[in-house]
Amino acid sequence: MGVRNRADGFGWVSRTIHWLMAAGIIGALILGTVIADMKVNLSNLWLFGLHKSAGIALLALFVLRLGWHRLTPPPAPIAEGTPEWQLALAAGVHRGLYLLMGLVPLTGWAASGASGLDVVVFGGVTLPPLAPVSEAWEKGLFALHWGLTRLLIGLLALHVAGALYRHFIKRDRSLRRIIGG
Repeated sequence: MGVRNRADGFGWVSRTIHWLMAAGIIGALILGTVIADMKVNLSNLWLFGLHKSAGIALLALFVLRLGWHRLTPPPAPIAEGTPEWQLALAAGVHRGLYLLMGLVPLTGWAASGASGLDVVVFGGVTLPPLAPVSEAWEKGLFALHWGLTRLLIGLLALHVAGALYRHFIKRDRSLRRIIGG
């Protein structure tokens, strides 16, 4: 399989971005869960920085993914033998995932900036704040970040369940296309 996507499969660039984002999202979700109840102090500050850096890296990959898919659109879903409601559900899940891949890191960035602390990523890059410094903004944005993250987890579960269903029950090529092209 080549670099670009084709009508019948994904190119290696799309597959690489997909799996990097999958691993990164799972890692950021696990790390976010671990630090959610921690009180920030000097001994664990690096964990918060790691979570923020992962979020910004995922946001950058998301933008790259959008640009790449404009240059070389992904193949259409395999529709043969698939009920219309399943195609509609899959399309809705994908749209939701794309929306949340942008919104979750942006709300985290905005919430961190609203705390009044510098948003430092990758060990020294300071990002500009996206929201005014305010306890109300901070609380509201972190609540939004938390809620969107839970929605992302639900959509990821549906996405994985759908892929496994299509692979093991329907026995179509959907999963093989994103694994091997």
